[in-house]
Amino acid sequence: MNAKATGVFERLQNGETISPNDPQAHQLREASYVTKKLLVQMNNSTDQVEIRRLLSEITDSQIDEGVAVFTPLYINYGKHIRIGKNVFINFDCTFLDLGGITIEDNVLIAPKVSLLSEGHPISPENRQSLVPGHIHIKKNAWIGASATILPGVTIGENAVVAAGAVVSKDVPDNTVVGGIPAKIIKSI
Repeated sequence: MNAKATGVFERLQNGETISPNDPQAHQLREASYVTKKLLVQMNNSTDQVEIRRLLSEITDSQIDEGVAVFTPLYINYGKHIRIGKNVFINFDCTFLDLGGITIEDNVLIAPKVSLLSEGHPISPENRQSLVPGHIHIKKNAWIGASATILPGVTIGENAVVAAGAVVSKDVPDNTVVGGIPAKIIKSI
């Protein structure tokens, strides 16, 4: 793919690994500082209307009035996050969204959850590269406290991720998963 024809953010959303030597790599850090300025305002607000307005600006999308966010919330970019209706995001969550994060309607996200849509290669010579993987959390899912969702994972409809789980593989609809790495505990 031609780096000049497609921007670095689009290439990440398309699943392309970005080398630290990429001529557009500097844009990633620059964009994160712009987001951080808005996050400081959002994380210092106690007004849900103001929080949703700032989150809309960060994500460049309309945040539904049924969405509730208990700040602080940490986001590194924001423009690759889509949040449905009636979503609850509790305190102290981290969303790394360069690979893309979709949160459908009626999702519950507990405190200290990490949604990490980007990572790095294992090989030391390539470790500074950025490897994206879209995270998709389907309707009515519940992500328990301190759970970590890794790049490329889909959490199924009505699924529950137990507190402290590290999810590295897709979770089927109507299941409960837990542990490190997360495994199916039972069906709902």
